[in-house]
Amino acid sequence: MAKRERPRFVREVGDARNPQGLLVMMLRYIDHLKIKGCTDYSLYNAERNIREFIAWCDVRSLERPIQISRAILESYQRTLWYYRKKDGEPLKIHSQRARLIPLRSFFKWLARNDHIPANPAADMDMPRAPRQLPRDILSIAEVERIMALPDTTTALGLRDRAMLEVFYSTGMRRMELGALQLHHLDLAGGTVFIYQGKGRRDRYIPIGRRAAKWVSHYLEEGRPQLAWNAEERTVFLSRDGEPLALCWLSTTTAKYIKRAKLGKSGGCHLLRHTMATHMLEGGADVRYIQAMLGHERLSTTEIYTHVAIRQLMMIHEATHPANTARDGETRRAEVSQVAVAELFEVLAEEAREERCADLVNGDGRGEDAPDAV
Repeated sequence: MAKRERPRFVREVGDARNPQGLLVMMLRYIDHLKIKGCTDYSLYNAERNIREFIAWCDVRSLERPIQISRAILESYQRTLWYYRKKDGEPLKIHSQRARLIPLRSFFKWLARNDHIPANPAADMDMPRAPRQLPRDILSIAEVERIMALPDTTTALGLRDRAMLEVFYSTGMRRMELGALQLHHLDLAGGTVFIYQGKGRRDRYIPIGRRAAKWVSHYLEEGRPQLAWNAEERTVFLSRDGEPLALCWLSTTTAKYIKRAKLGKSGGCHLLRHTMATHMLEGGADVRYIQAMLGHERLSTTEIYTHVAIRQLMMIHEATHPANTARDGETRRAEVSQVAVAELFEVLAEEAREERCADLVNGDGRGEDAPDAV
């Protein structure tokens, strides 16, 4: 599946001839982030939002970082608050925060490296995002309706069923699923190795028996029909035998959810979110779910940096609905509701990041994506 390329930034902002100007300083800051090892998405997100600020400054003849004061940043913040999109709707609080956070980091870097005498963003009050529980979480029955949709008599259908099962069983991110290599799978042992997940952190996570069974079917019967290149070790492949684009994964998953006619919408992250919710309802401690999801920390919970994979497998086996028969009732975990809300907020933020990343990579449509009913 050929990936389309397009210019990342078409609109010109700032003055590239001014070595002390906002644009040149921003480019030096982006180089700093590259050296730190930030991901392509992080680099794009930082540059995109700082460019928006520079464009705002251009209109006001603000050319250099030294000219930016706290009052000017507060004026920009008010602009974001009063801004209205084409549909007349305001920017959501999370969108406002997303535009301000890179600016805060940018000016911190400028001050730390003596490009400006003081950091005007040091005491900037950020918009407070409301904590909201997810609206569209799938029930166990709804998950089963989605899982039954792929045509498993075909190689592509087998692939899609295996992907959906892996998303729901493990809760891995779409970037992690897209990067899975054959040697990362230990289906007999019931584990998957996530190499260089978000934050470039490795981890082992359990995979349930049902998901492992469908992945085995795909590897034995489906993947050989797609893998024309014997050197390609990526697990999930397009009809052209190439790794899948991340936005394509979201679009394809969303189409299956739409075909199920549940009155709910979402993509890969909906299954990740649903897995976490179902395990919580099954009695799993929020900290084990945190380890499954690959979250570095939650502010209200103890940091688990080394959770034994066998213990995590036992928790997964005992609490994931696809692993165990249910009597119709779920055991609600006795955990802090603040910790649960924090977990869901992290998941929601990840979903917003994925939607922003799709703007970089294209619309995600693939020729083998299932047609919506």
